[in-house]
Amino acid sequence: METRKLPIGIQTFEKIRVGNYVYVDKTAFVWKLVSSSAPYFLSRPRRFGKSLLLSTFESYFEGRKDLFEGLTIGQLEKEWNVHPVLHLDLNAEKYDSPEGLYAILDRYLKMWEDRWGRGDGESTPAGRFFDVIRRACEQTGRGVVVLVDEYDKPLLQALGKDNALLEDFRDTLKAFYGVLKSADRYLRFVFLTGVTKFAQVSVFSDLNQLSDISMWPDYATICGITLEELKDNFQPEIEQLAATNAMDVGEVVKKMTTLYDGYHFYQNAPGVFNPFSVLSVFTSKVFGRYWFQTGTPTFLVELLKQSDYDLRELLDGVEAPASSFTEYRVNVDNPIPLIYQSGYLTIKEYDKEFQNYLLAFPNDEVRYGFMDFLVPFYTSLAEDERGFYIGKFVQELRVGDVDAFMKRLRAFFADFPYELNTRTERHYQVVFYLVFKLMGQFTGAEVRSGKGRADAVVKTPKYIYVFEFKLDGTAEQALKQIDDKGYLLPYSVDNREVVKIGVEFDANERNIGKWLVE
Repeated sequence: METRKLPIGIQTFEKIRVGNYVYVDKTAFVWKLVSSSAPYFLSRPRRFGKSLLLSTFESYFEGRKDLFEGLTIGQLEKEWNVHPVLHLDLNAEKYDSPEGLYAILDRYLKMWEDRWGRGDGESTPAGRFFDVIRRACEQTGRGVVVLVDEYDKPLLQALGKDNALLEDFRDTLKAFYGVLKSADRYLRFVFLTGVTKFAQVSVFSDLNQLSDISMWPDYATICGITLEELKDNFQPEIEQLAATNAMDVGEVVKKMTTLYDGYHFYQNAPGVFNPFSVLSVFTSKVFGRYWFQTGTPTFLVELLKQSDYDLRELLDGVEAPASSFTEYRVNVDNPIPLIYQSGYLTIKEYDKEFQNYLLAFPNDEVRYGFMDFLVPFYTSLAEDERGFYIGKFVQELRVGDVDAFMKRLRAFFADFPYELNTRTERHYQVVFYLVFKLMGQFTGAEVRSGKGRADAVVKTPKYIYVFEFKLDGTAEQALKQIDDKGYLLPYSVDNREVVKIGVEFDANERNIGKWLVE
């Protein structure tokens, strides 16, 4: 079977089309957007196809009809007018000083000025930007197209680390992007992308004409791959993946859906697969955590370090009105907006009556990758040790060795460094939570933080384990609560052996103390 070329890591539309790479046709969205002259903004997570989308706009406005043959827009467009295009990409740079941002803007401005000329009166980046837009329009007689990729990258790199630098970046970018309003009469089309839409840093305060299409239903699938697109465009790759892994095609699609699908950018909109993970699994033929392993953004790491947010709520899903997560406000006590906009949470349900959303992990790649990412914040275990512990936990419960499981769990807590031993009760509750949640990828493990349910339930082929932990009580009280609260009732008709485990936490030792098994 012939191996087709997959555009993994390729973000240039021309390169994909000329190189005969597989391309999922998104040009119907492009046509709809370019049919108006409104300026647009789109927020999507990293590695989700934003750069390729902007490159597609660029090729369209350069009149590259040859690149669109066979695509939807090729059947719709008749004129293919050529417009001057100013494409600013802030994605692949490191911004650690005011001079760094200025140097990047200066580099792009010089490139544009080499093409369209420069006047003697303007010296600021904003002034030069306005001047080059005006010149390009006057020289061609056509409106200018401005495309900005990852407009917020400098802001995100300074977030939580250097307020003075953040303020400097904000002032520079506010003035620079503000040109897009004052130069409106010279512009044909404007499109900005980024991870976040900041509310308090005021970058958008002068751009109130921007149409934010991030949660518009018509554009919910403009980035990413729908299930239908997966089946229509990647059938040969699905068949090869099935053959390599001794699976049938249906099993492959189901597993890919569990791992990589589930992103929703509007209530009740079709889910989309992460395109980077899809292309990666087809290339490697190994089911892995590709998007997550490209690196958790530094700004999110810093925010979580500062946050006192109860992460158990995050792991089970968070209810929130749209206003609380669509715009990011710098508040270390609520990391949810940035976690959502970064792609670690997505829309799963919508309550129309109260206009509340349920935000949760989109799929297993993100769910278990994010929990693995959290473990170092709560323990001192290295990455290879974490996998070893979780694997042993599962194996011991599968064979019914509860004592071995509890001794290993005690060792897990004993490995906490001293500074972690001074943490609050919530810290230890989160650790219990993470352990059982991570076990869930290998066995039927459920863990709850609310009242009226057992703290944790683990289901294996032979056993059902019901755990109750007491941070301020005894193992005997824990067992009694299992009985008194009827925690076993849901499993009364199950043929597996039900095992009750009551555990007490030793406050002096900061570790698991006594446990009882029935």
